Amino acid sequence: MVELAEKINIELPQDKLLRQLCTILSRYLHQSQIDEVIHAYEFGANAHAGQIRKTGEAYICHPLSVAIYLAEMRMDAQGIMAAVLHDVLEDTDVTKSELQQLFGEDVAELVDGLTKLSKIDNKPHDEAQAENVRKMILAMADDLRVILVKLADRLHNMQTLDVMKSKKKQRIAKETLDIYVPIANRLGMNDMRRQLQSLGFYNLYPMRFRILQKALKKIRGNRKEVVDTVESAIKNRLIENQLNCEVTGREKNLYSIYQKMLKKRISFSDVADIYAFRICCDTVDTCYRVLGAVHNLYSPVPGRFKDYIALPKANGYQSLHTLLIGPYGLPIEIQIRTHQMHQVSESGIASHWLYKSDDEKKSTLQDLAHEWLRDLLEIQKSAGNPLEFIDNLKIDLYPQEVFVFTPQGNIIKLPRNASVVDFAYAVHTDIGNSCISARIDKQLVPLQTKLETGTTIDVITAEWARPNPLWLNYVVTAKARSGIRNFLKHFKQQEAIDLGKRLLEKELNSMDMSLDKIPEAHLKNLLEALEIPSKDILLEEIGLGNRMPFLIAKRISQNNMQEAVKLEDAEHNQKSPLLIKGTEGMVVTLAKCCHPIPGDPILGYFNPGRGIVVHHHECRNSKDSRIKKTNWLDVEWGQDIAGEYPVEIHLEILNRQGALATVISTISSLKSNIENIQVISQDDSISVDQVILSVKDRVHLANIIRKLKKLSIVLKITRTKA
Repeated sequence: MVELAEKINIELPQDKLLRQLCTILSRYLHQSQIDEVIHAYEFGANAHAGQIRKTGEAYICHPLSVAIYLAEMRMDAQGIMAAVLHDVLEDTDVTKSELQQLFGEDVAELVDGLTKLSKIDNKPHDEAQAENVRKMILAMADDLRVILVKLADRLHNMQTLDVMKSKKKQRIAKETLDIYVPIANRLGMNDMRRQLQSLGFYNLYPMRFRILQKALKKIRGNRKEVVDTVESAIKNRLIENQLNCEVTGREKNLYSIYQKMLKKRISFSDVADIYAFRICCDTVDTCYRVLGAVHNLYSPVPGRFKDYIALPKANGYQSLHTLLIGPYGLPIEIQIRTHQMHQVSESGIASHWLYKSDDEKKSTLQDLAHEWLRDLLEIQKSAGNPLEFIDNLKIDLYPQEVFVFTPQGNIIKLPRNASVVDFAYAVHTDIGNSCISARIDKQLVPLQTKLETGTTIDVITAEWARPNPLWLNYVVTAKARSGIRNFLKHFKQQEAIDLGKRLLEKELNSMDMSLDKIPEAHLKNLLEALEIPSKDILLEEIGLGNRMPFLIAKRISQNNMQEAVKLEDAEHNQKSPLLIKGTEGMVVTLAKCCHPIPGDPILGYFNPGRGIVVHHHECRNSKDSRIKKTNWLDVEWGQDIAGEYPVEIHLEILNRQGALATVISTISSLKSNIENIQVISQDDSISVDQVILSVKDRVHLANIIRKLKKLSIVLKITRTKA
């Protein structure tokens, strides 16, 4: 086909695109750099030879279209070459080393960062896509050009999505709206964001798109008179105040109108701010003077003014936003910014290449982007799997910000509804891990307190403190959520290893052996026989209850490993019980059915994956299970146990006014906290109540029961042990 076209002198689509690309590049690149781009095109065209897109065009047309979009952003030569070659590693036999040899390390790394992962075809689609996004984010951290090429690639794919089947079209559109639109927004690339939003909306909900488009077109004629009236009034007022500014009416895109209808559950006719105007000025001072002028022209709506110039958004966006009540009572949205702010708001980090002046501003944008990426890198290191990382990424991509201050006066930006814990992790992960409370404007507050803009937060930390799993219920930032999960995961692992070591040492001591004195070769043979990679993992498995310490100790004590397998059903004769300290944390838990407390006779049950669950010796729930003797372990309370432990008692008291208050007061006077009270049954004379209170030990409980029995209103007290 190519040869035939050459014979009859027909210009191929790729030739036309190449000429268009070179024309744009000639405006800002040297000829030698353009020659390198042409070399990359020739290499890519040969590599993709014979490949046809579903649109019917030669495959090379797609990389060229991506390169043209980036050239309009004035992307550097290496970025353009990477765009032209971005699919060769994935769709052809070309290797990374070939690219490195021909076009340099920068181009090879960029193309590699844009290439989807291989060897994940057997994974579910969601997980495979999540893994690819994670790889792209990691590549972005090294070079921001990766995401610019990827966004341009996604934009061209969305523009040619009509040829795809309906299901695939909707899946790609949803992924675009969920991941790539927020990334473009996070990088301040509003022009790219709007284009992707519009195409994503059109392909995901074509019927809704057409209906809204038709409705907007219908009212556009009626709007013209209003827009012209308001625009003229604003211009005249600015001239009166000797303010030289550019005023333009703007139309909200269909997707933002649709999102507003969904969020507020309103019809199209009720969308308030379809009428919107942008005023661009020369200086920041003029912006504030313009704000005063328009507030004198039309009445502002209270609570709807936002100053993003003094407090820019996380992506570097700056502007003044205000909502006014215009003629006919219509709400009018006004955005006021400098020309430079407008350029940055449209192009974001791409403005680094697009506008070479004011390098300080562009480097600030790049710093903001790199700061965000550093946080993402920290999050991905602690993410358990790609899907968890994507969930954290989505949390991070949808911020509605509040601005709070550190005691030193530094501004911290956080999503709306952020708590003190979110703030602590935003300052530093170590502060988040050790926070216990905070002062907001010098007032002591709990950790779950939601933050408000303008407040000063002073976090209180303690060396002994550690993250609580309950924090996950009220943190909203990905960094805090990831930090808590990561700490708990490693903390539980270390606890399990320590407990496993204690359990195994106890068994070995009963056999006159010690773990430290076992020969390395002997231990290595054991690990190989059990197919366990390391000693720590073996101890963790024991601590979590997945392996019995008695059986492991028996196998260690045998010289012949094969004979030791027969001992798995052997009777377990323990010489000394395991001591429970009460501070083991997540790998040793106290059963909620019987609430054992220090001083009680207890026994431990191995619960695979959870560790040891400690029951009262008389607990009815444990009696039936004791037939499986290998699952049970004799345990005792250790010495010098501190802390408070919940215990459940049943009270039968006279149903008189103030009776329950008297009981509560008596318990409180003995330095015990009541955690829960539930009325089980009640009639005119007697009330039966279930009370869960915290005590230090069995003696403490006995004192409380003795004091309660002396009350005339108390008829009967029993402790629940099952």
